[in-house]
Amino acid sequence: MIRRWADRLSPVLVALFCLAPFYWMVVSSLRRTNDILDMSLLPSPFSLENYRAVFQPGNGFVRALGNSVVVAGTTTVLTLVVGTTAAYALARLRFRFKRTVLALVVSTSMFPGSLLIVPLLRLFTDIGWINSYQAMVVPNLSFALPLAVWNLTAFFRRLPFELEQAAMVDGCTAGQAFRKVILPLAAPGVFTTAIITFVVAWNEYLIAVSMVNEQSMKTANVIVSQFTGQHGYDQPFGTQMAAGVIVTVPLVLVVLAFQRRIVAGLTSGGLK
Repeated sequence: MIRRWADRLSPVLVALFCLAPFYWMVVSSLRRTNDILDMSLLPSPFSLENYRAVFQPGNGFVRALGNSVVVAGTTTVLTLVVGTTAAYALARLRFRFKRTVLALVVSTSMFPGSLLIVPLLRLFTDIGWINSYQAMVVPNLSFALPLAVWNLTAFFRRLPFELEQAAMVDGCTAGQAFRKVILPLAAPGVFTTAIITFVVAWNEYLIAVSMVNEQSMKTANVIVSQFTGQHGYDQPFGTQMAAGVIVTVPLVLVVLAFQRRIVAGLTSGGLK
């Protein structure tokens, strides 16, 4: 009896623990500036002044949201194109040192991003990439590709070789068999990789704040961290909370809408 209740309550407790910071962020964003330090569970009185402050023209938040969409979207598309073809080659082709190549690809994800800032900053300064989208997209690719290759390699290995052989018997080339047969069947894994990559790229801060100092090129995360108060000296906690809600809500809605596909994509690659 106790164990059954524990099994039922544990997911609820985990969900509450994970959602508590987001709930407090929403509540704080709906408080007035003078009430921002209030500890009540509900805002009283209810106010939207923080959301109006976020979209003030001087903040540049709308342009920053567009920059975040460009950077995250470009990173996701490039990661899928490169990661899908690389994972297919590692899963299907036979060549020497294949396991070593896969291990090297995965090992690159172990390097913390802070170690790469200085050499990347030096490189991008020399080639004139500072204050550009590619200065944010290329480093994001280096972080997203290892996960994508690892996840998709496991997924492609699950698919039987007979599918491609049957397609080529029917007249398809190897490339056509991949595009018309294997890729549609791998859609859950590709979709899951796309969602994870987009979330990681959307939330990236360290690279964006280091490579960009021009206001019009900054992403939403950087702009939010640099919000100034009403007098330039006070900390605009309420405005930052409102901006955080605006940035987070689209990701939450996407994950909730496609949670079954995400779970299916993460687990089906481990089945044989």
